[in-house]
Amino acid sequence: MVVFCCLCCKLVVKGVKLEHEDAEVVIIGGMVLDIHATPSIAAKPGTTTPGKVYYVQGGVARNVAECMSKLGAKPYMISALGFDMAGNLLLEKWKSTGLSIEGILKDKVIDTPVVCNIFDVNGEVAAGVASVQAIEKYLTPDWILHFKSTLLSAPVLMVDANLSPPSLEASCKLAADAECPVWFEPVSVTKSRRISSVAEYVTFASPNEVELIAMANALSGSEESHPLKEYHKENNQSPASSFQILKPAICVLLEKGIKVVLVTLGSNGVFLCSKGGPNCIKIPVEKTRQHGFGGELYRTVMQRFPPSSYSFSEHGRSSRLFALHLPSVPASVVRLTGAGDCLVGGTLTSISAGLDIIQSVSVGIAVAKAAVEAEANVPSAFSLATIAGKVLLVYVDTAIFMHMSNCFICCMFKTWRVNNLFMELNYLGWKLCKKYSQNFIMCTLAFNF
Repeated sequence: MVVFCCLCCKLVVKGVKLEHEDAEVVIIGGMVLDIHATPSIAAKPGTTTPGKVYYVQGGVARNVAECMSKLGAKPYMISALGFDMAGNLLLEKWKSTGLSIEGILKDKVIDTPVVCNIFDVNGEVAAGVASVQAIEKYLTPDWILHFKSTLLSAPVLMVDANLSPPSLEASCKLAADAECPVWFEPVSVTKSRRISSVAEYVTFASPNEVELIAMANALSGSEESHPLKEYHKENNQSPASSFQILKPAICVLLEKGIKVVLVTLGSNGVFLCSKGGPNCIKIPVEKTRQHGFGGELYRTVMQRFPPSSYSFSEHGRSSRLFALHLPSVPASVVRLTGAGDCLVGGTLTSISAGLDIIQSVSVGIAVAKAAVEAEANVPSAFSLATIAGKVLLVYVDTAIFMHMSNCFICCMFKTWRVNNLFMELNYLGWKLCKKYSQNFIMCTLAFNF
C-alpha cells in the first residue's frame, strides 16, 4: 500500500514511512557487482593468464550516485538487489555511504546484476559478459511510481538505459509532471536506442560517439549517421573535424527535443551541444543544494570561474546550434571503466548545486580525470583544490564550435594573468574581445556578418 501525505511530503510504502524533505538528485538504474580481471601479460586464447581479479562496485547508475555522494551530494537511488552474495556486498557497501536504501527493492527471488570484464594490459576492456536482466525485470513502473513524491523537490532525475522501455517512459513522465529535468545515460550502444520512446522528455543526454550514432539512427528511423572511421581516430583527427562529422547526428537528437547533448570523446574530451546557448537550462534556485563539500565546490568554482568569464550574443540563439569542445586533462591511466560515470556524477553534482552547464561539465571532466587514475570505478575521495586546478586546465583550452546560420566559428578561450587590459584580436575573421579582471578571463564574442 502506498499512502501520500501532501502536508509533510512523506511517503509510506508497505507500512514503512519514507522521509523526502531533503531530496536531491534522483537516480534510477542498475546496481551491479563488477568482476575485473586484469592480466599481467598479454592474454592468449584457450588458456589462463596470470593477473589479478577484483570485485568492484559497479553499475552506471550506482557509480554516478557514489561519485555524487563523495562530492557532497545525497542522491536518492531507486534500484533492485537480491539477497545473494553480490547483492549483500553491494547493499552493505551502500549502507556505509550513509545514503538512503529506501528506494532499493530487495527480494530473495532477484539475481543481483553481475558484469565480468576482462581487461587488456593497457587497462581497456577486451571482453565482457553482463548478467543484468534483473534490472529490467524488477525495476518496474509500479515500483518506480512508489517514489513519485521524491521528484517534487529533485533538481534532476537521471535514468540509465538498463531500464525497460515501459519503466523509462514511466520515470520520464513522472519527471515531466514534476517539472524535473531528465538526464538520459545510454549505458551501451544496444540500450542507447531506447531513447526513441522518451526523447521528448529528455533534457540532457550523455552518449559516447558510437552511442550517439545509434541514438540518432533510432530517432530518425534510418541508418544515415555513421561513426568516425578508425582511420580518422588513428590519425588524430582534430576536434573541429570530428565535430563536423558528428554534427548531423547531434542535430537529430536536438531536433527531437533533447535540450543538451554531451558527447563524450574519451581522451579527446567532450562536445557540449545545445540549441539556445550554454544557459538554455537553469535549475530553479529553490531546488539547488549548496551545503558541505558540494557547497564549497559551488563557491570555489563561482569565485574562480564565474559565468562572466564567457558571455555570448543573445540575438537569435534559440534556433541555432551552440557547441563547445571541452578537452580532457592529462592523466596517468589505471582503468577507464568509471571515467564516463564520474564525468556524469561530477556534472550532476555541480548542476544541482547551482552551477551552469559549462562550469558543471568542466568539473565533471576534472572528476573523470581522478577516476581513470583509480583501481575502483569511483575514487575513494576527491580533493577540492585538485578539482579546481583541473577545471582551470579545461577552461584554458576550451574551443567554441558555434554554427550560426551558414557561418562556422572556431575560437579558443585562453587565460592570461593580465590586469586592467583590454585587447581586441582578429581570429578567423571574427573579433574576440577579452576583458581581464582578477587574473581571470572575461570574454564576449562579437559577430560581424
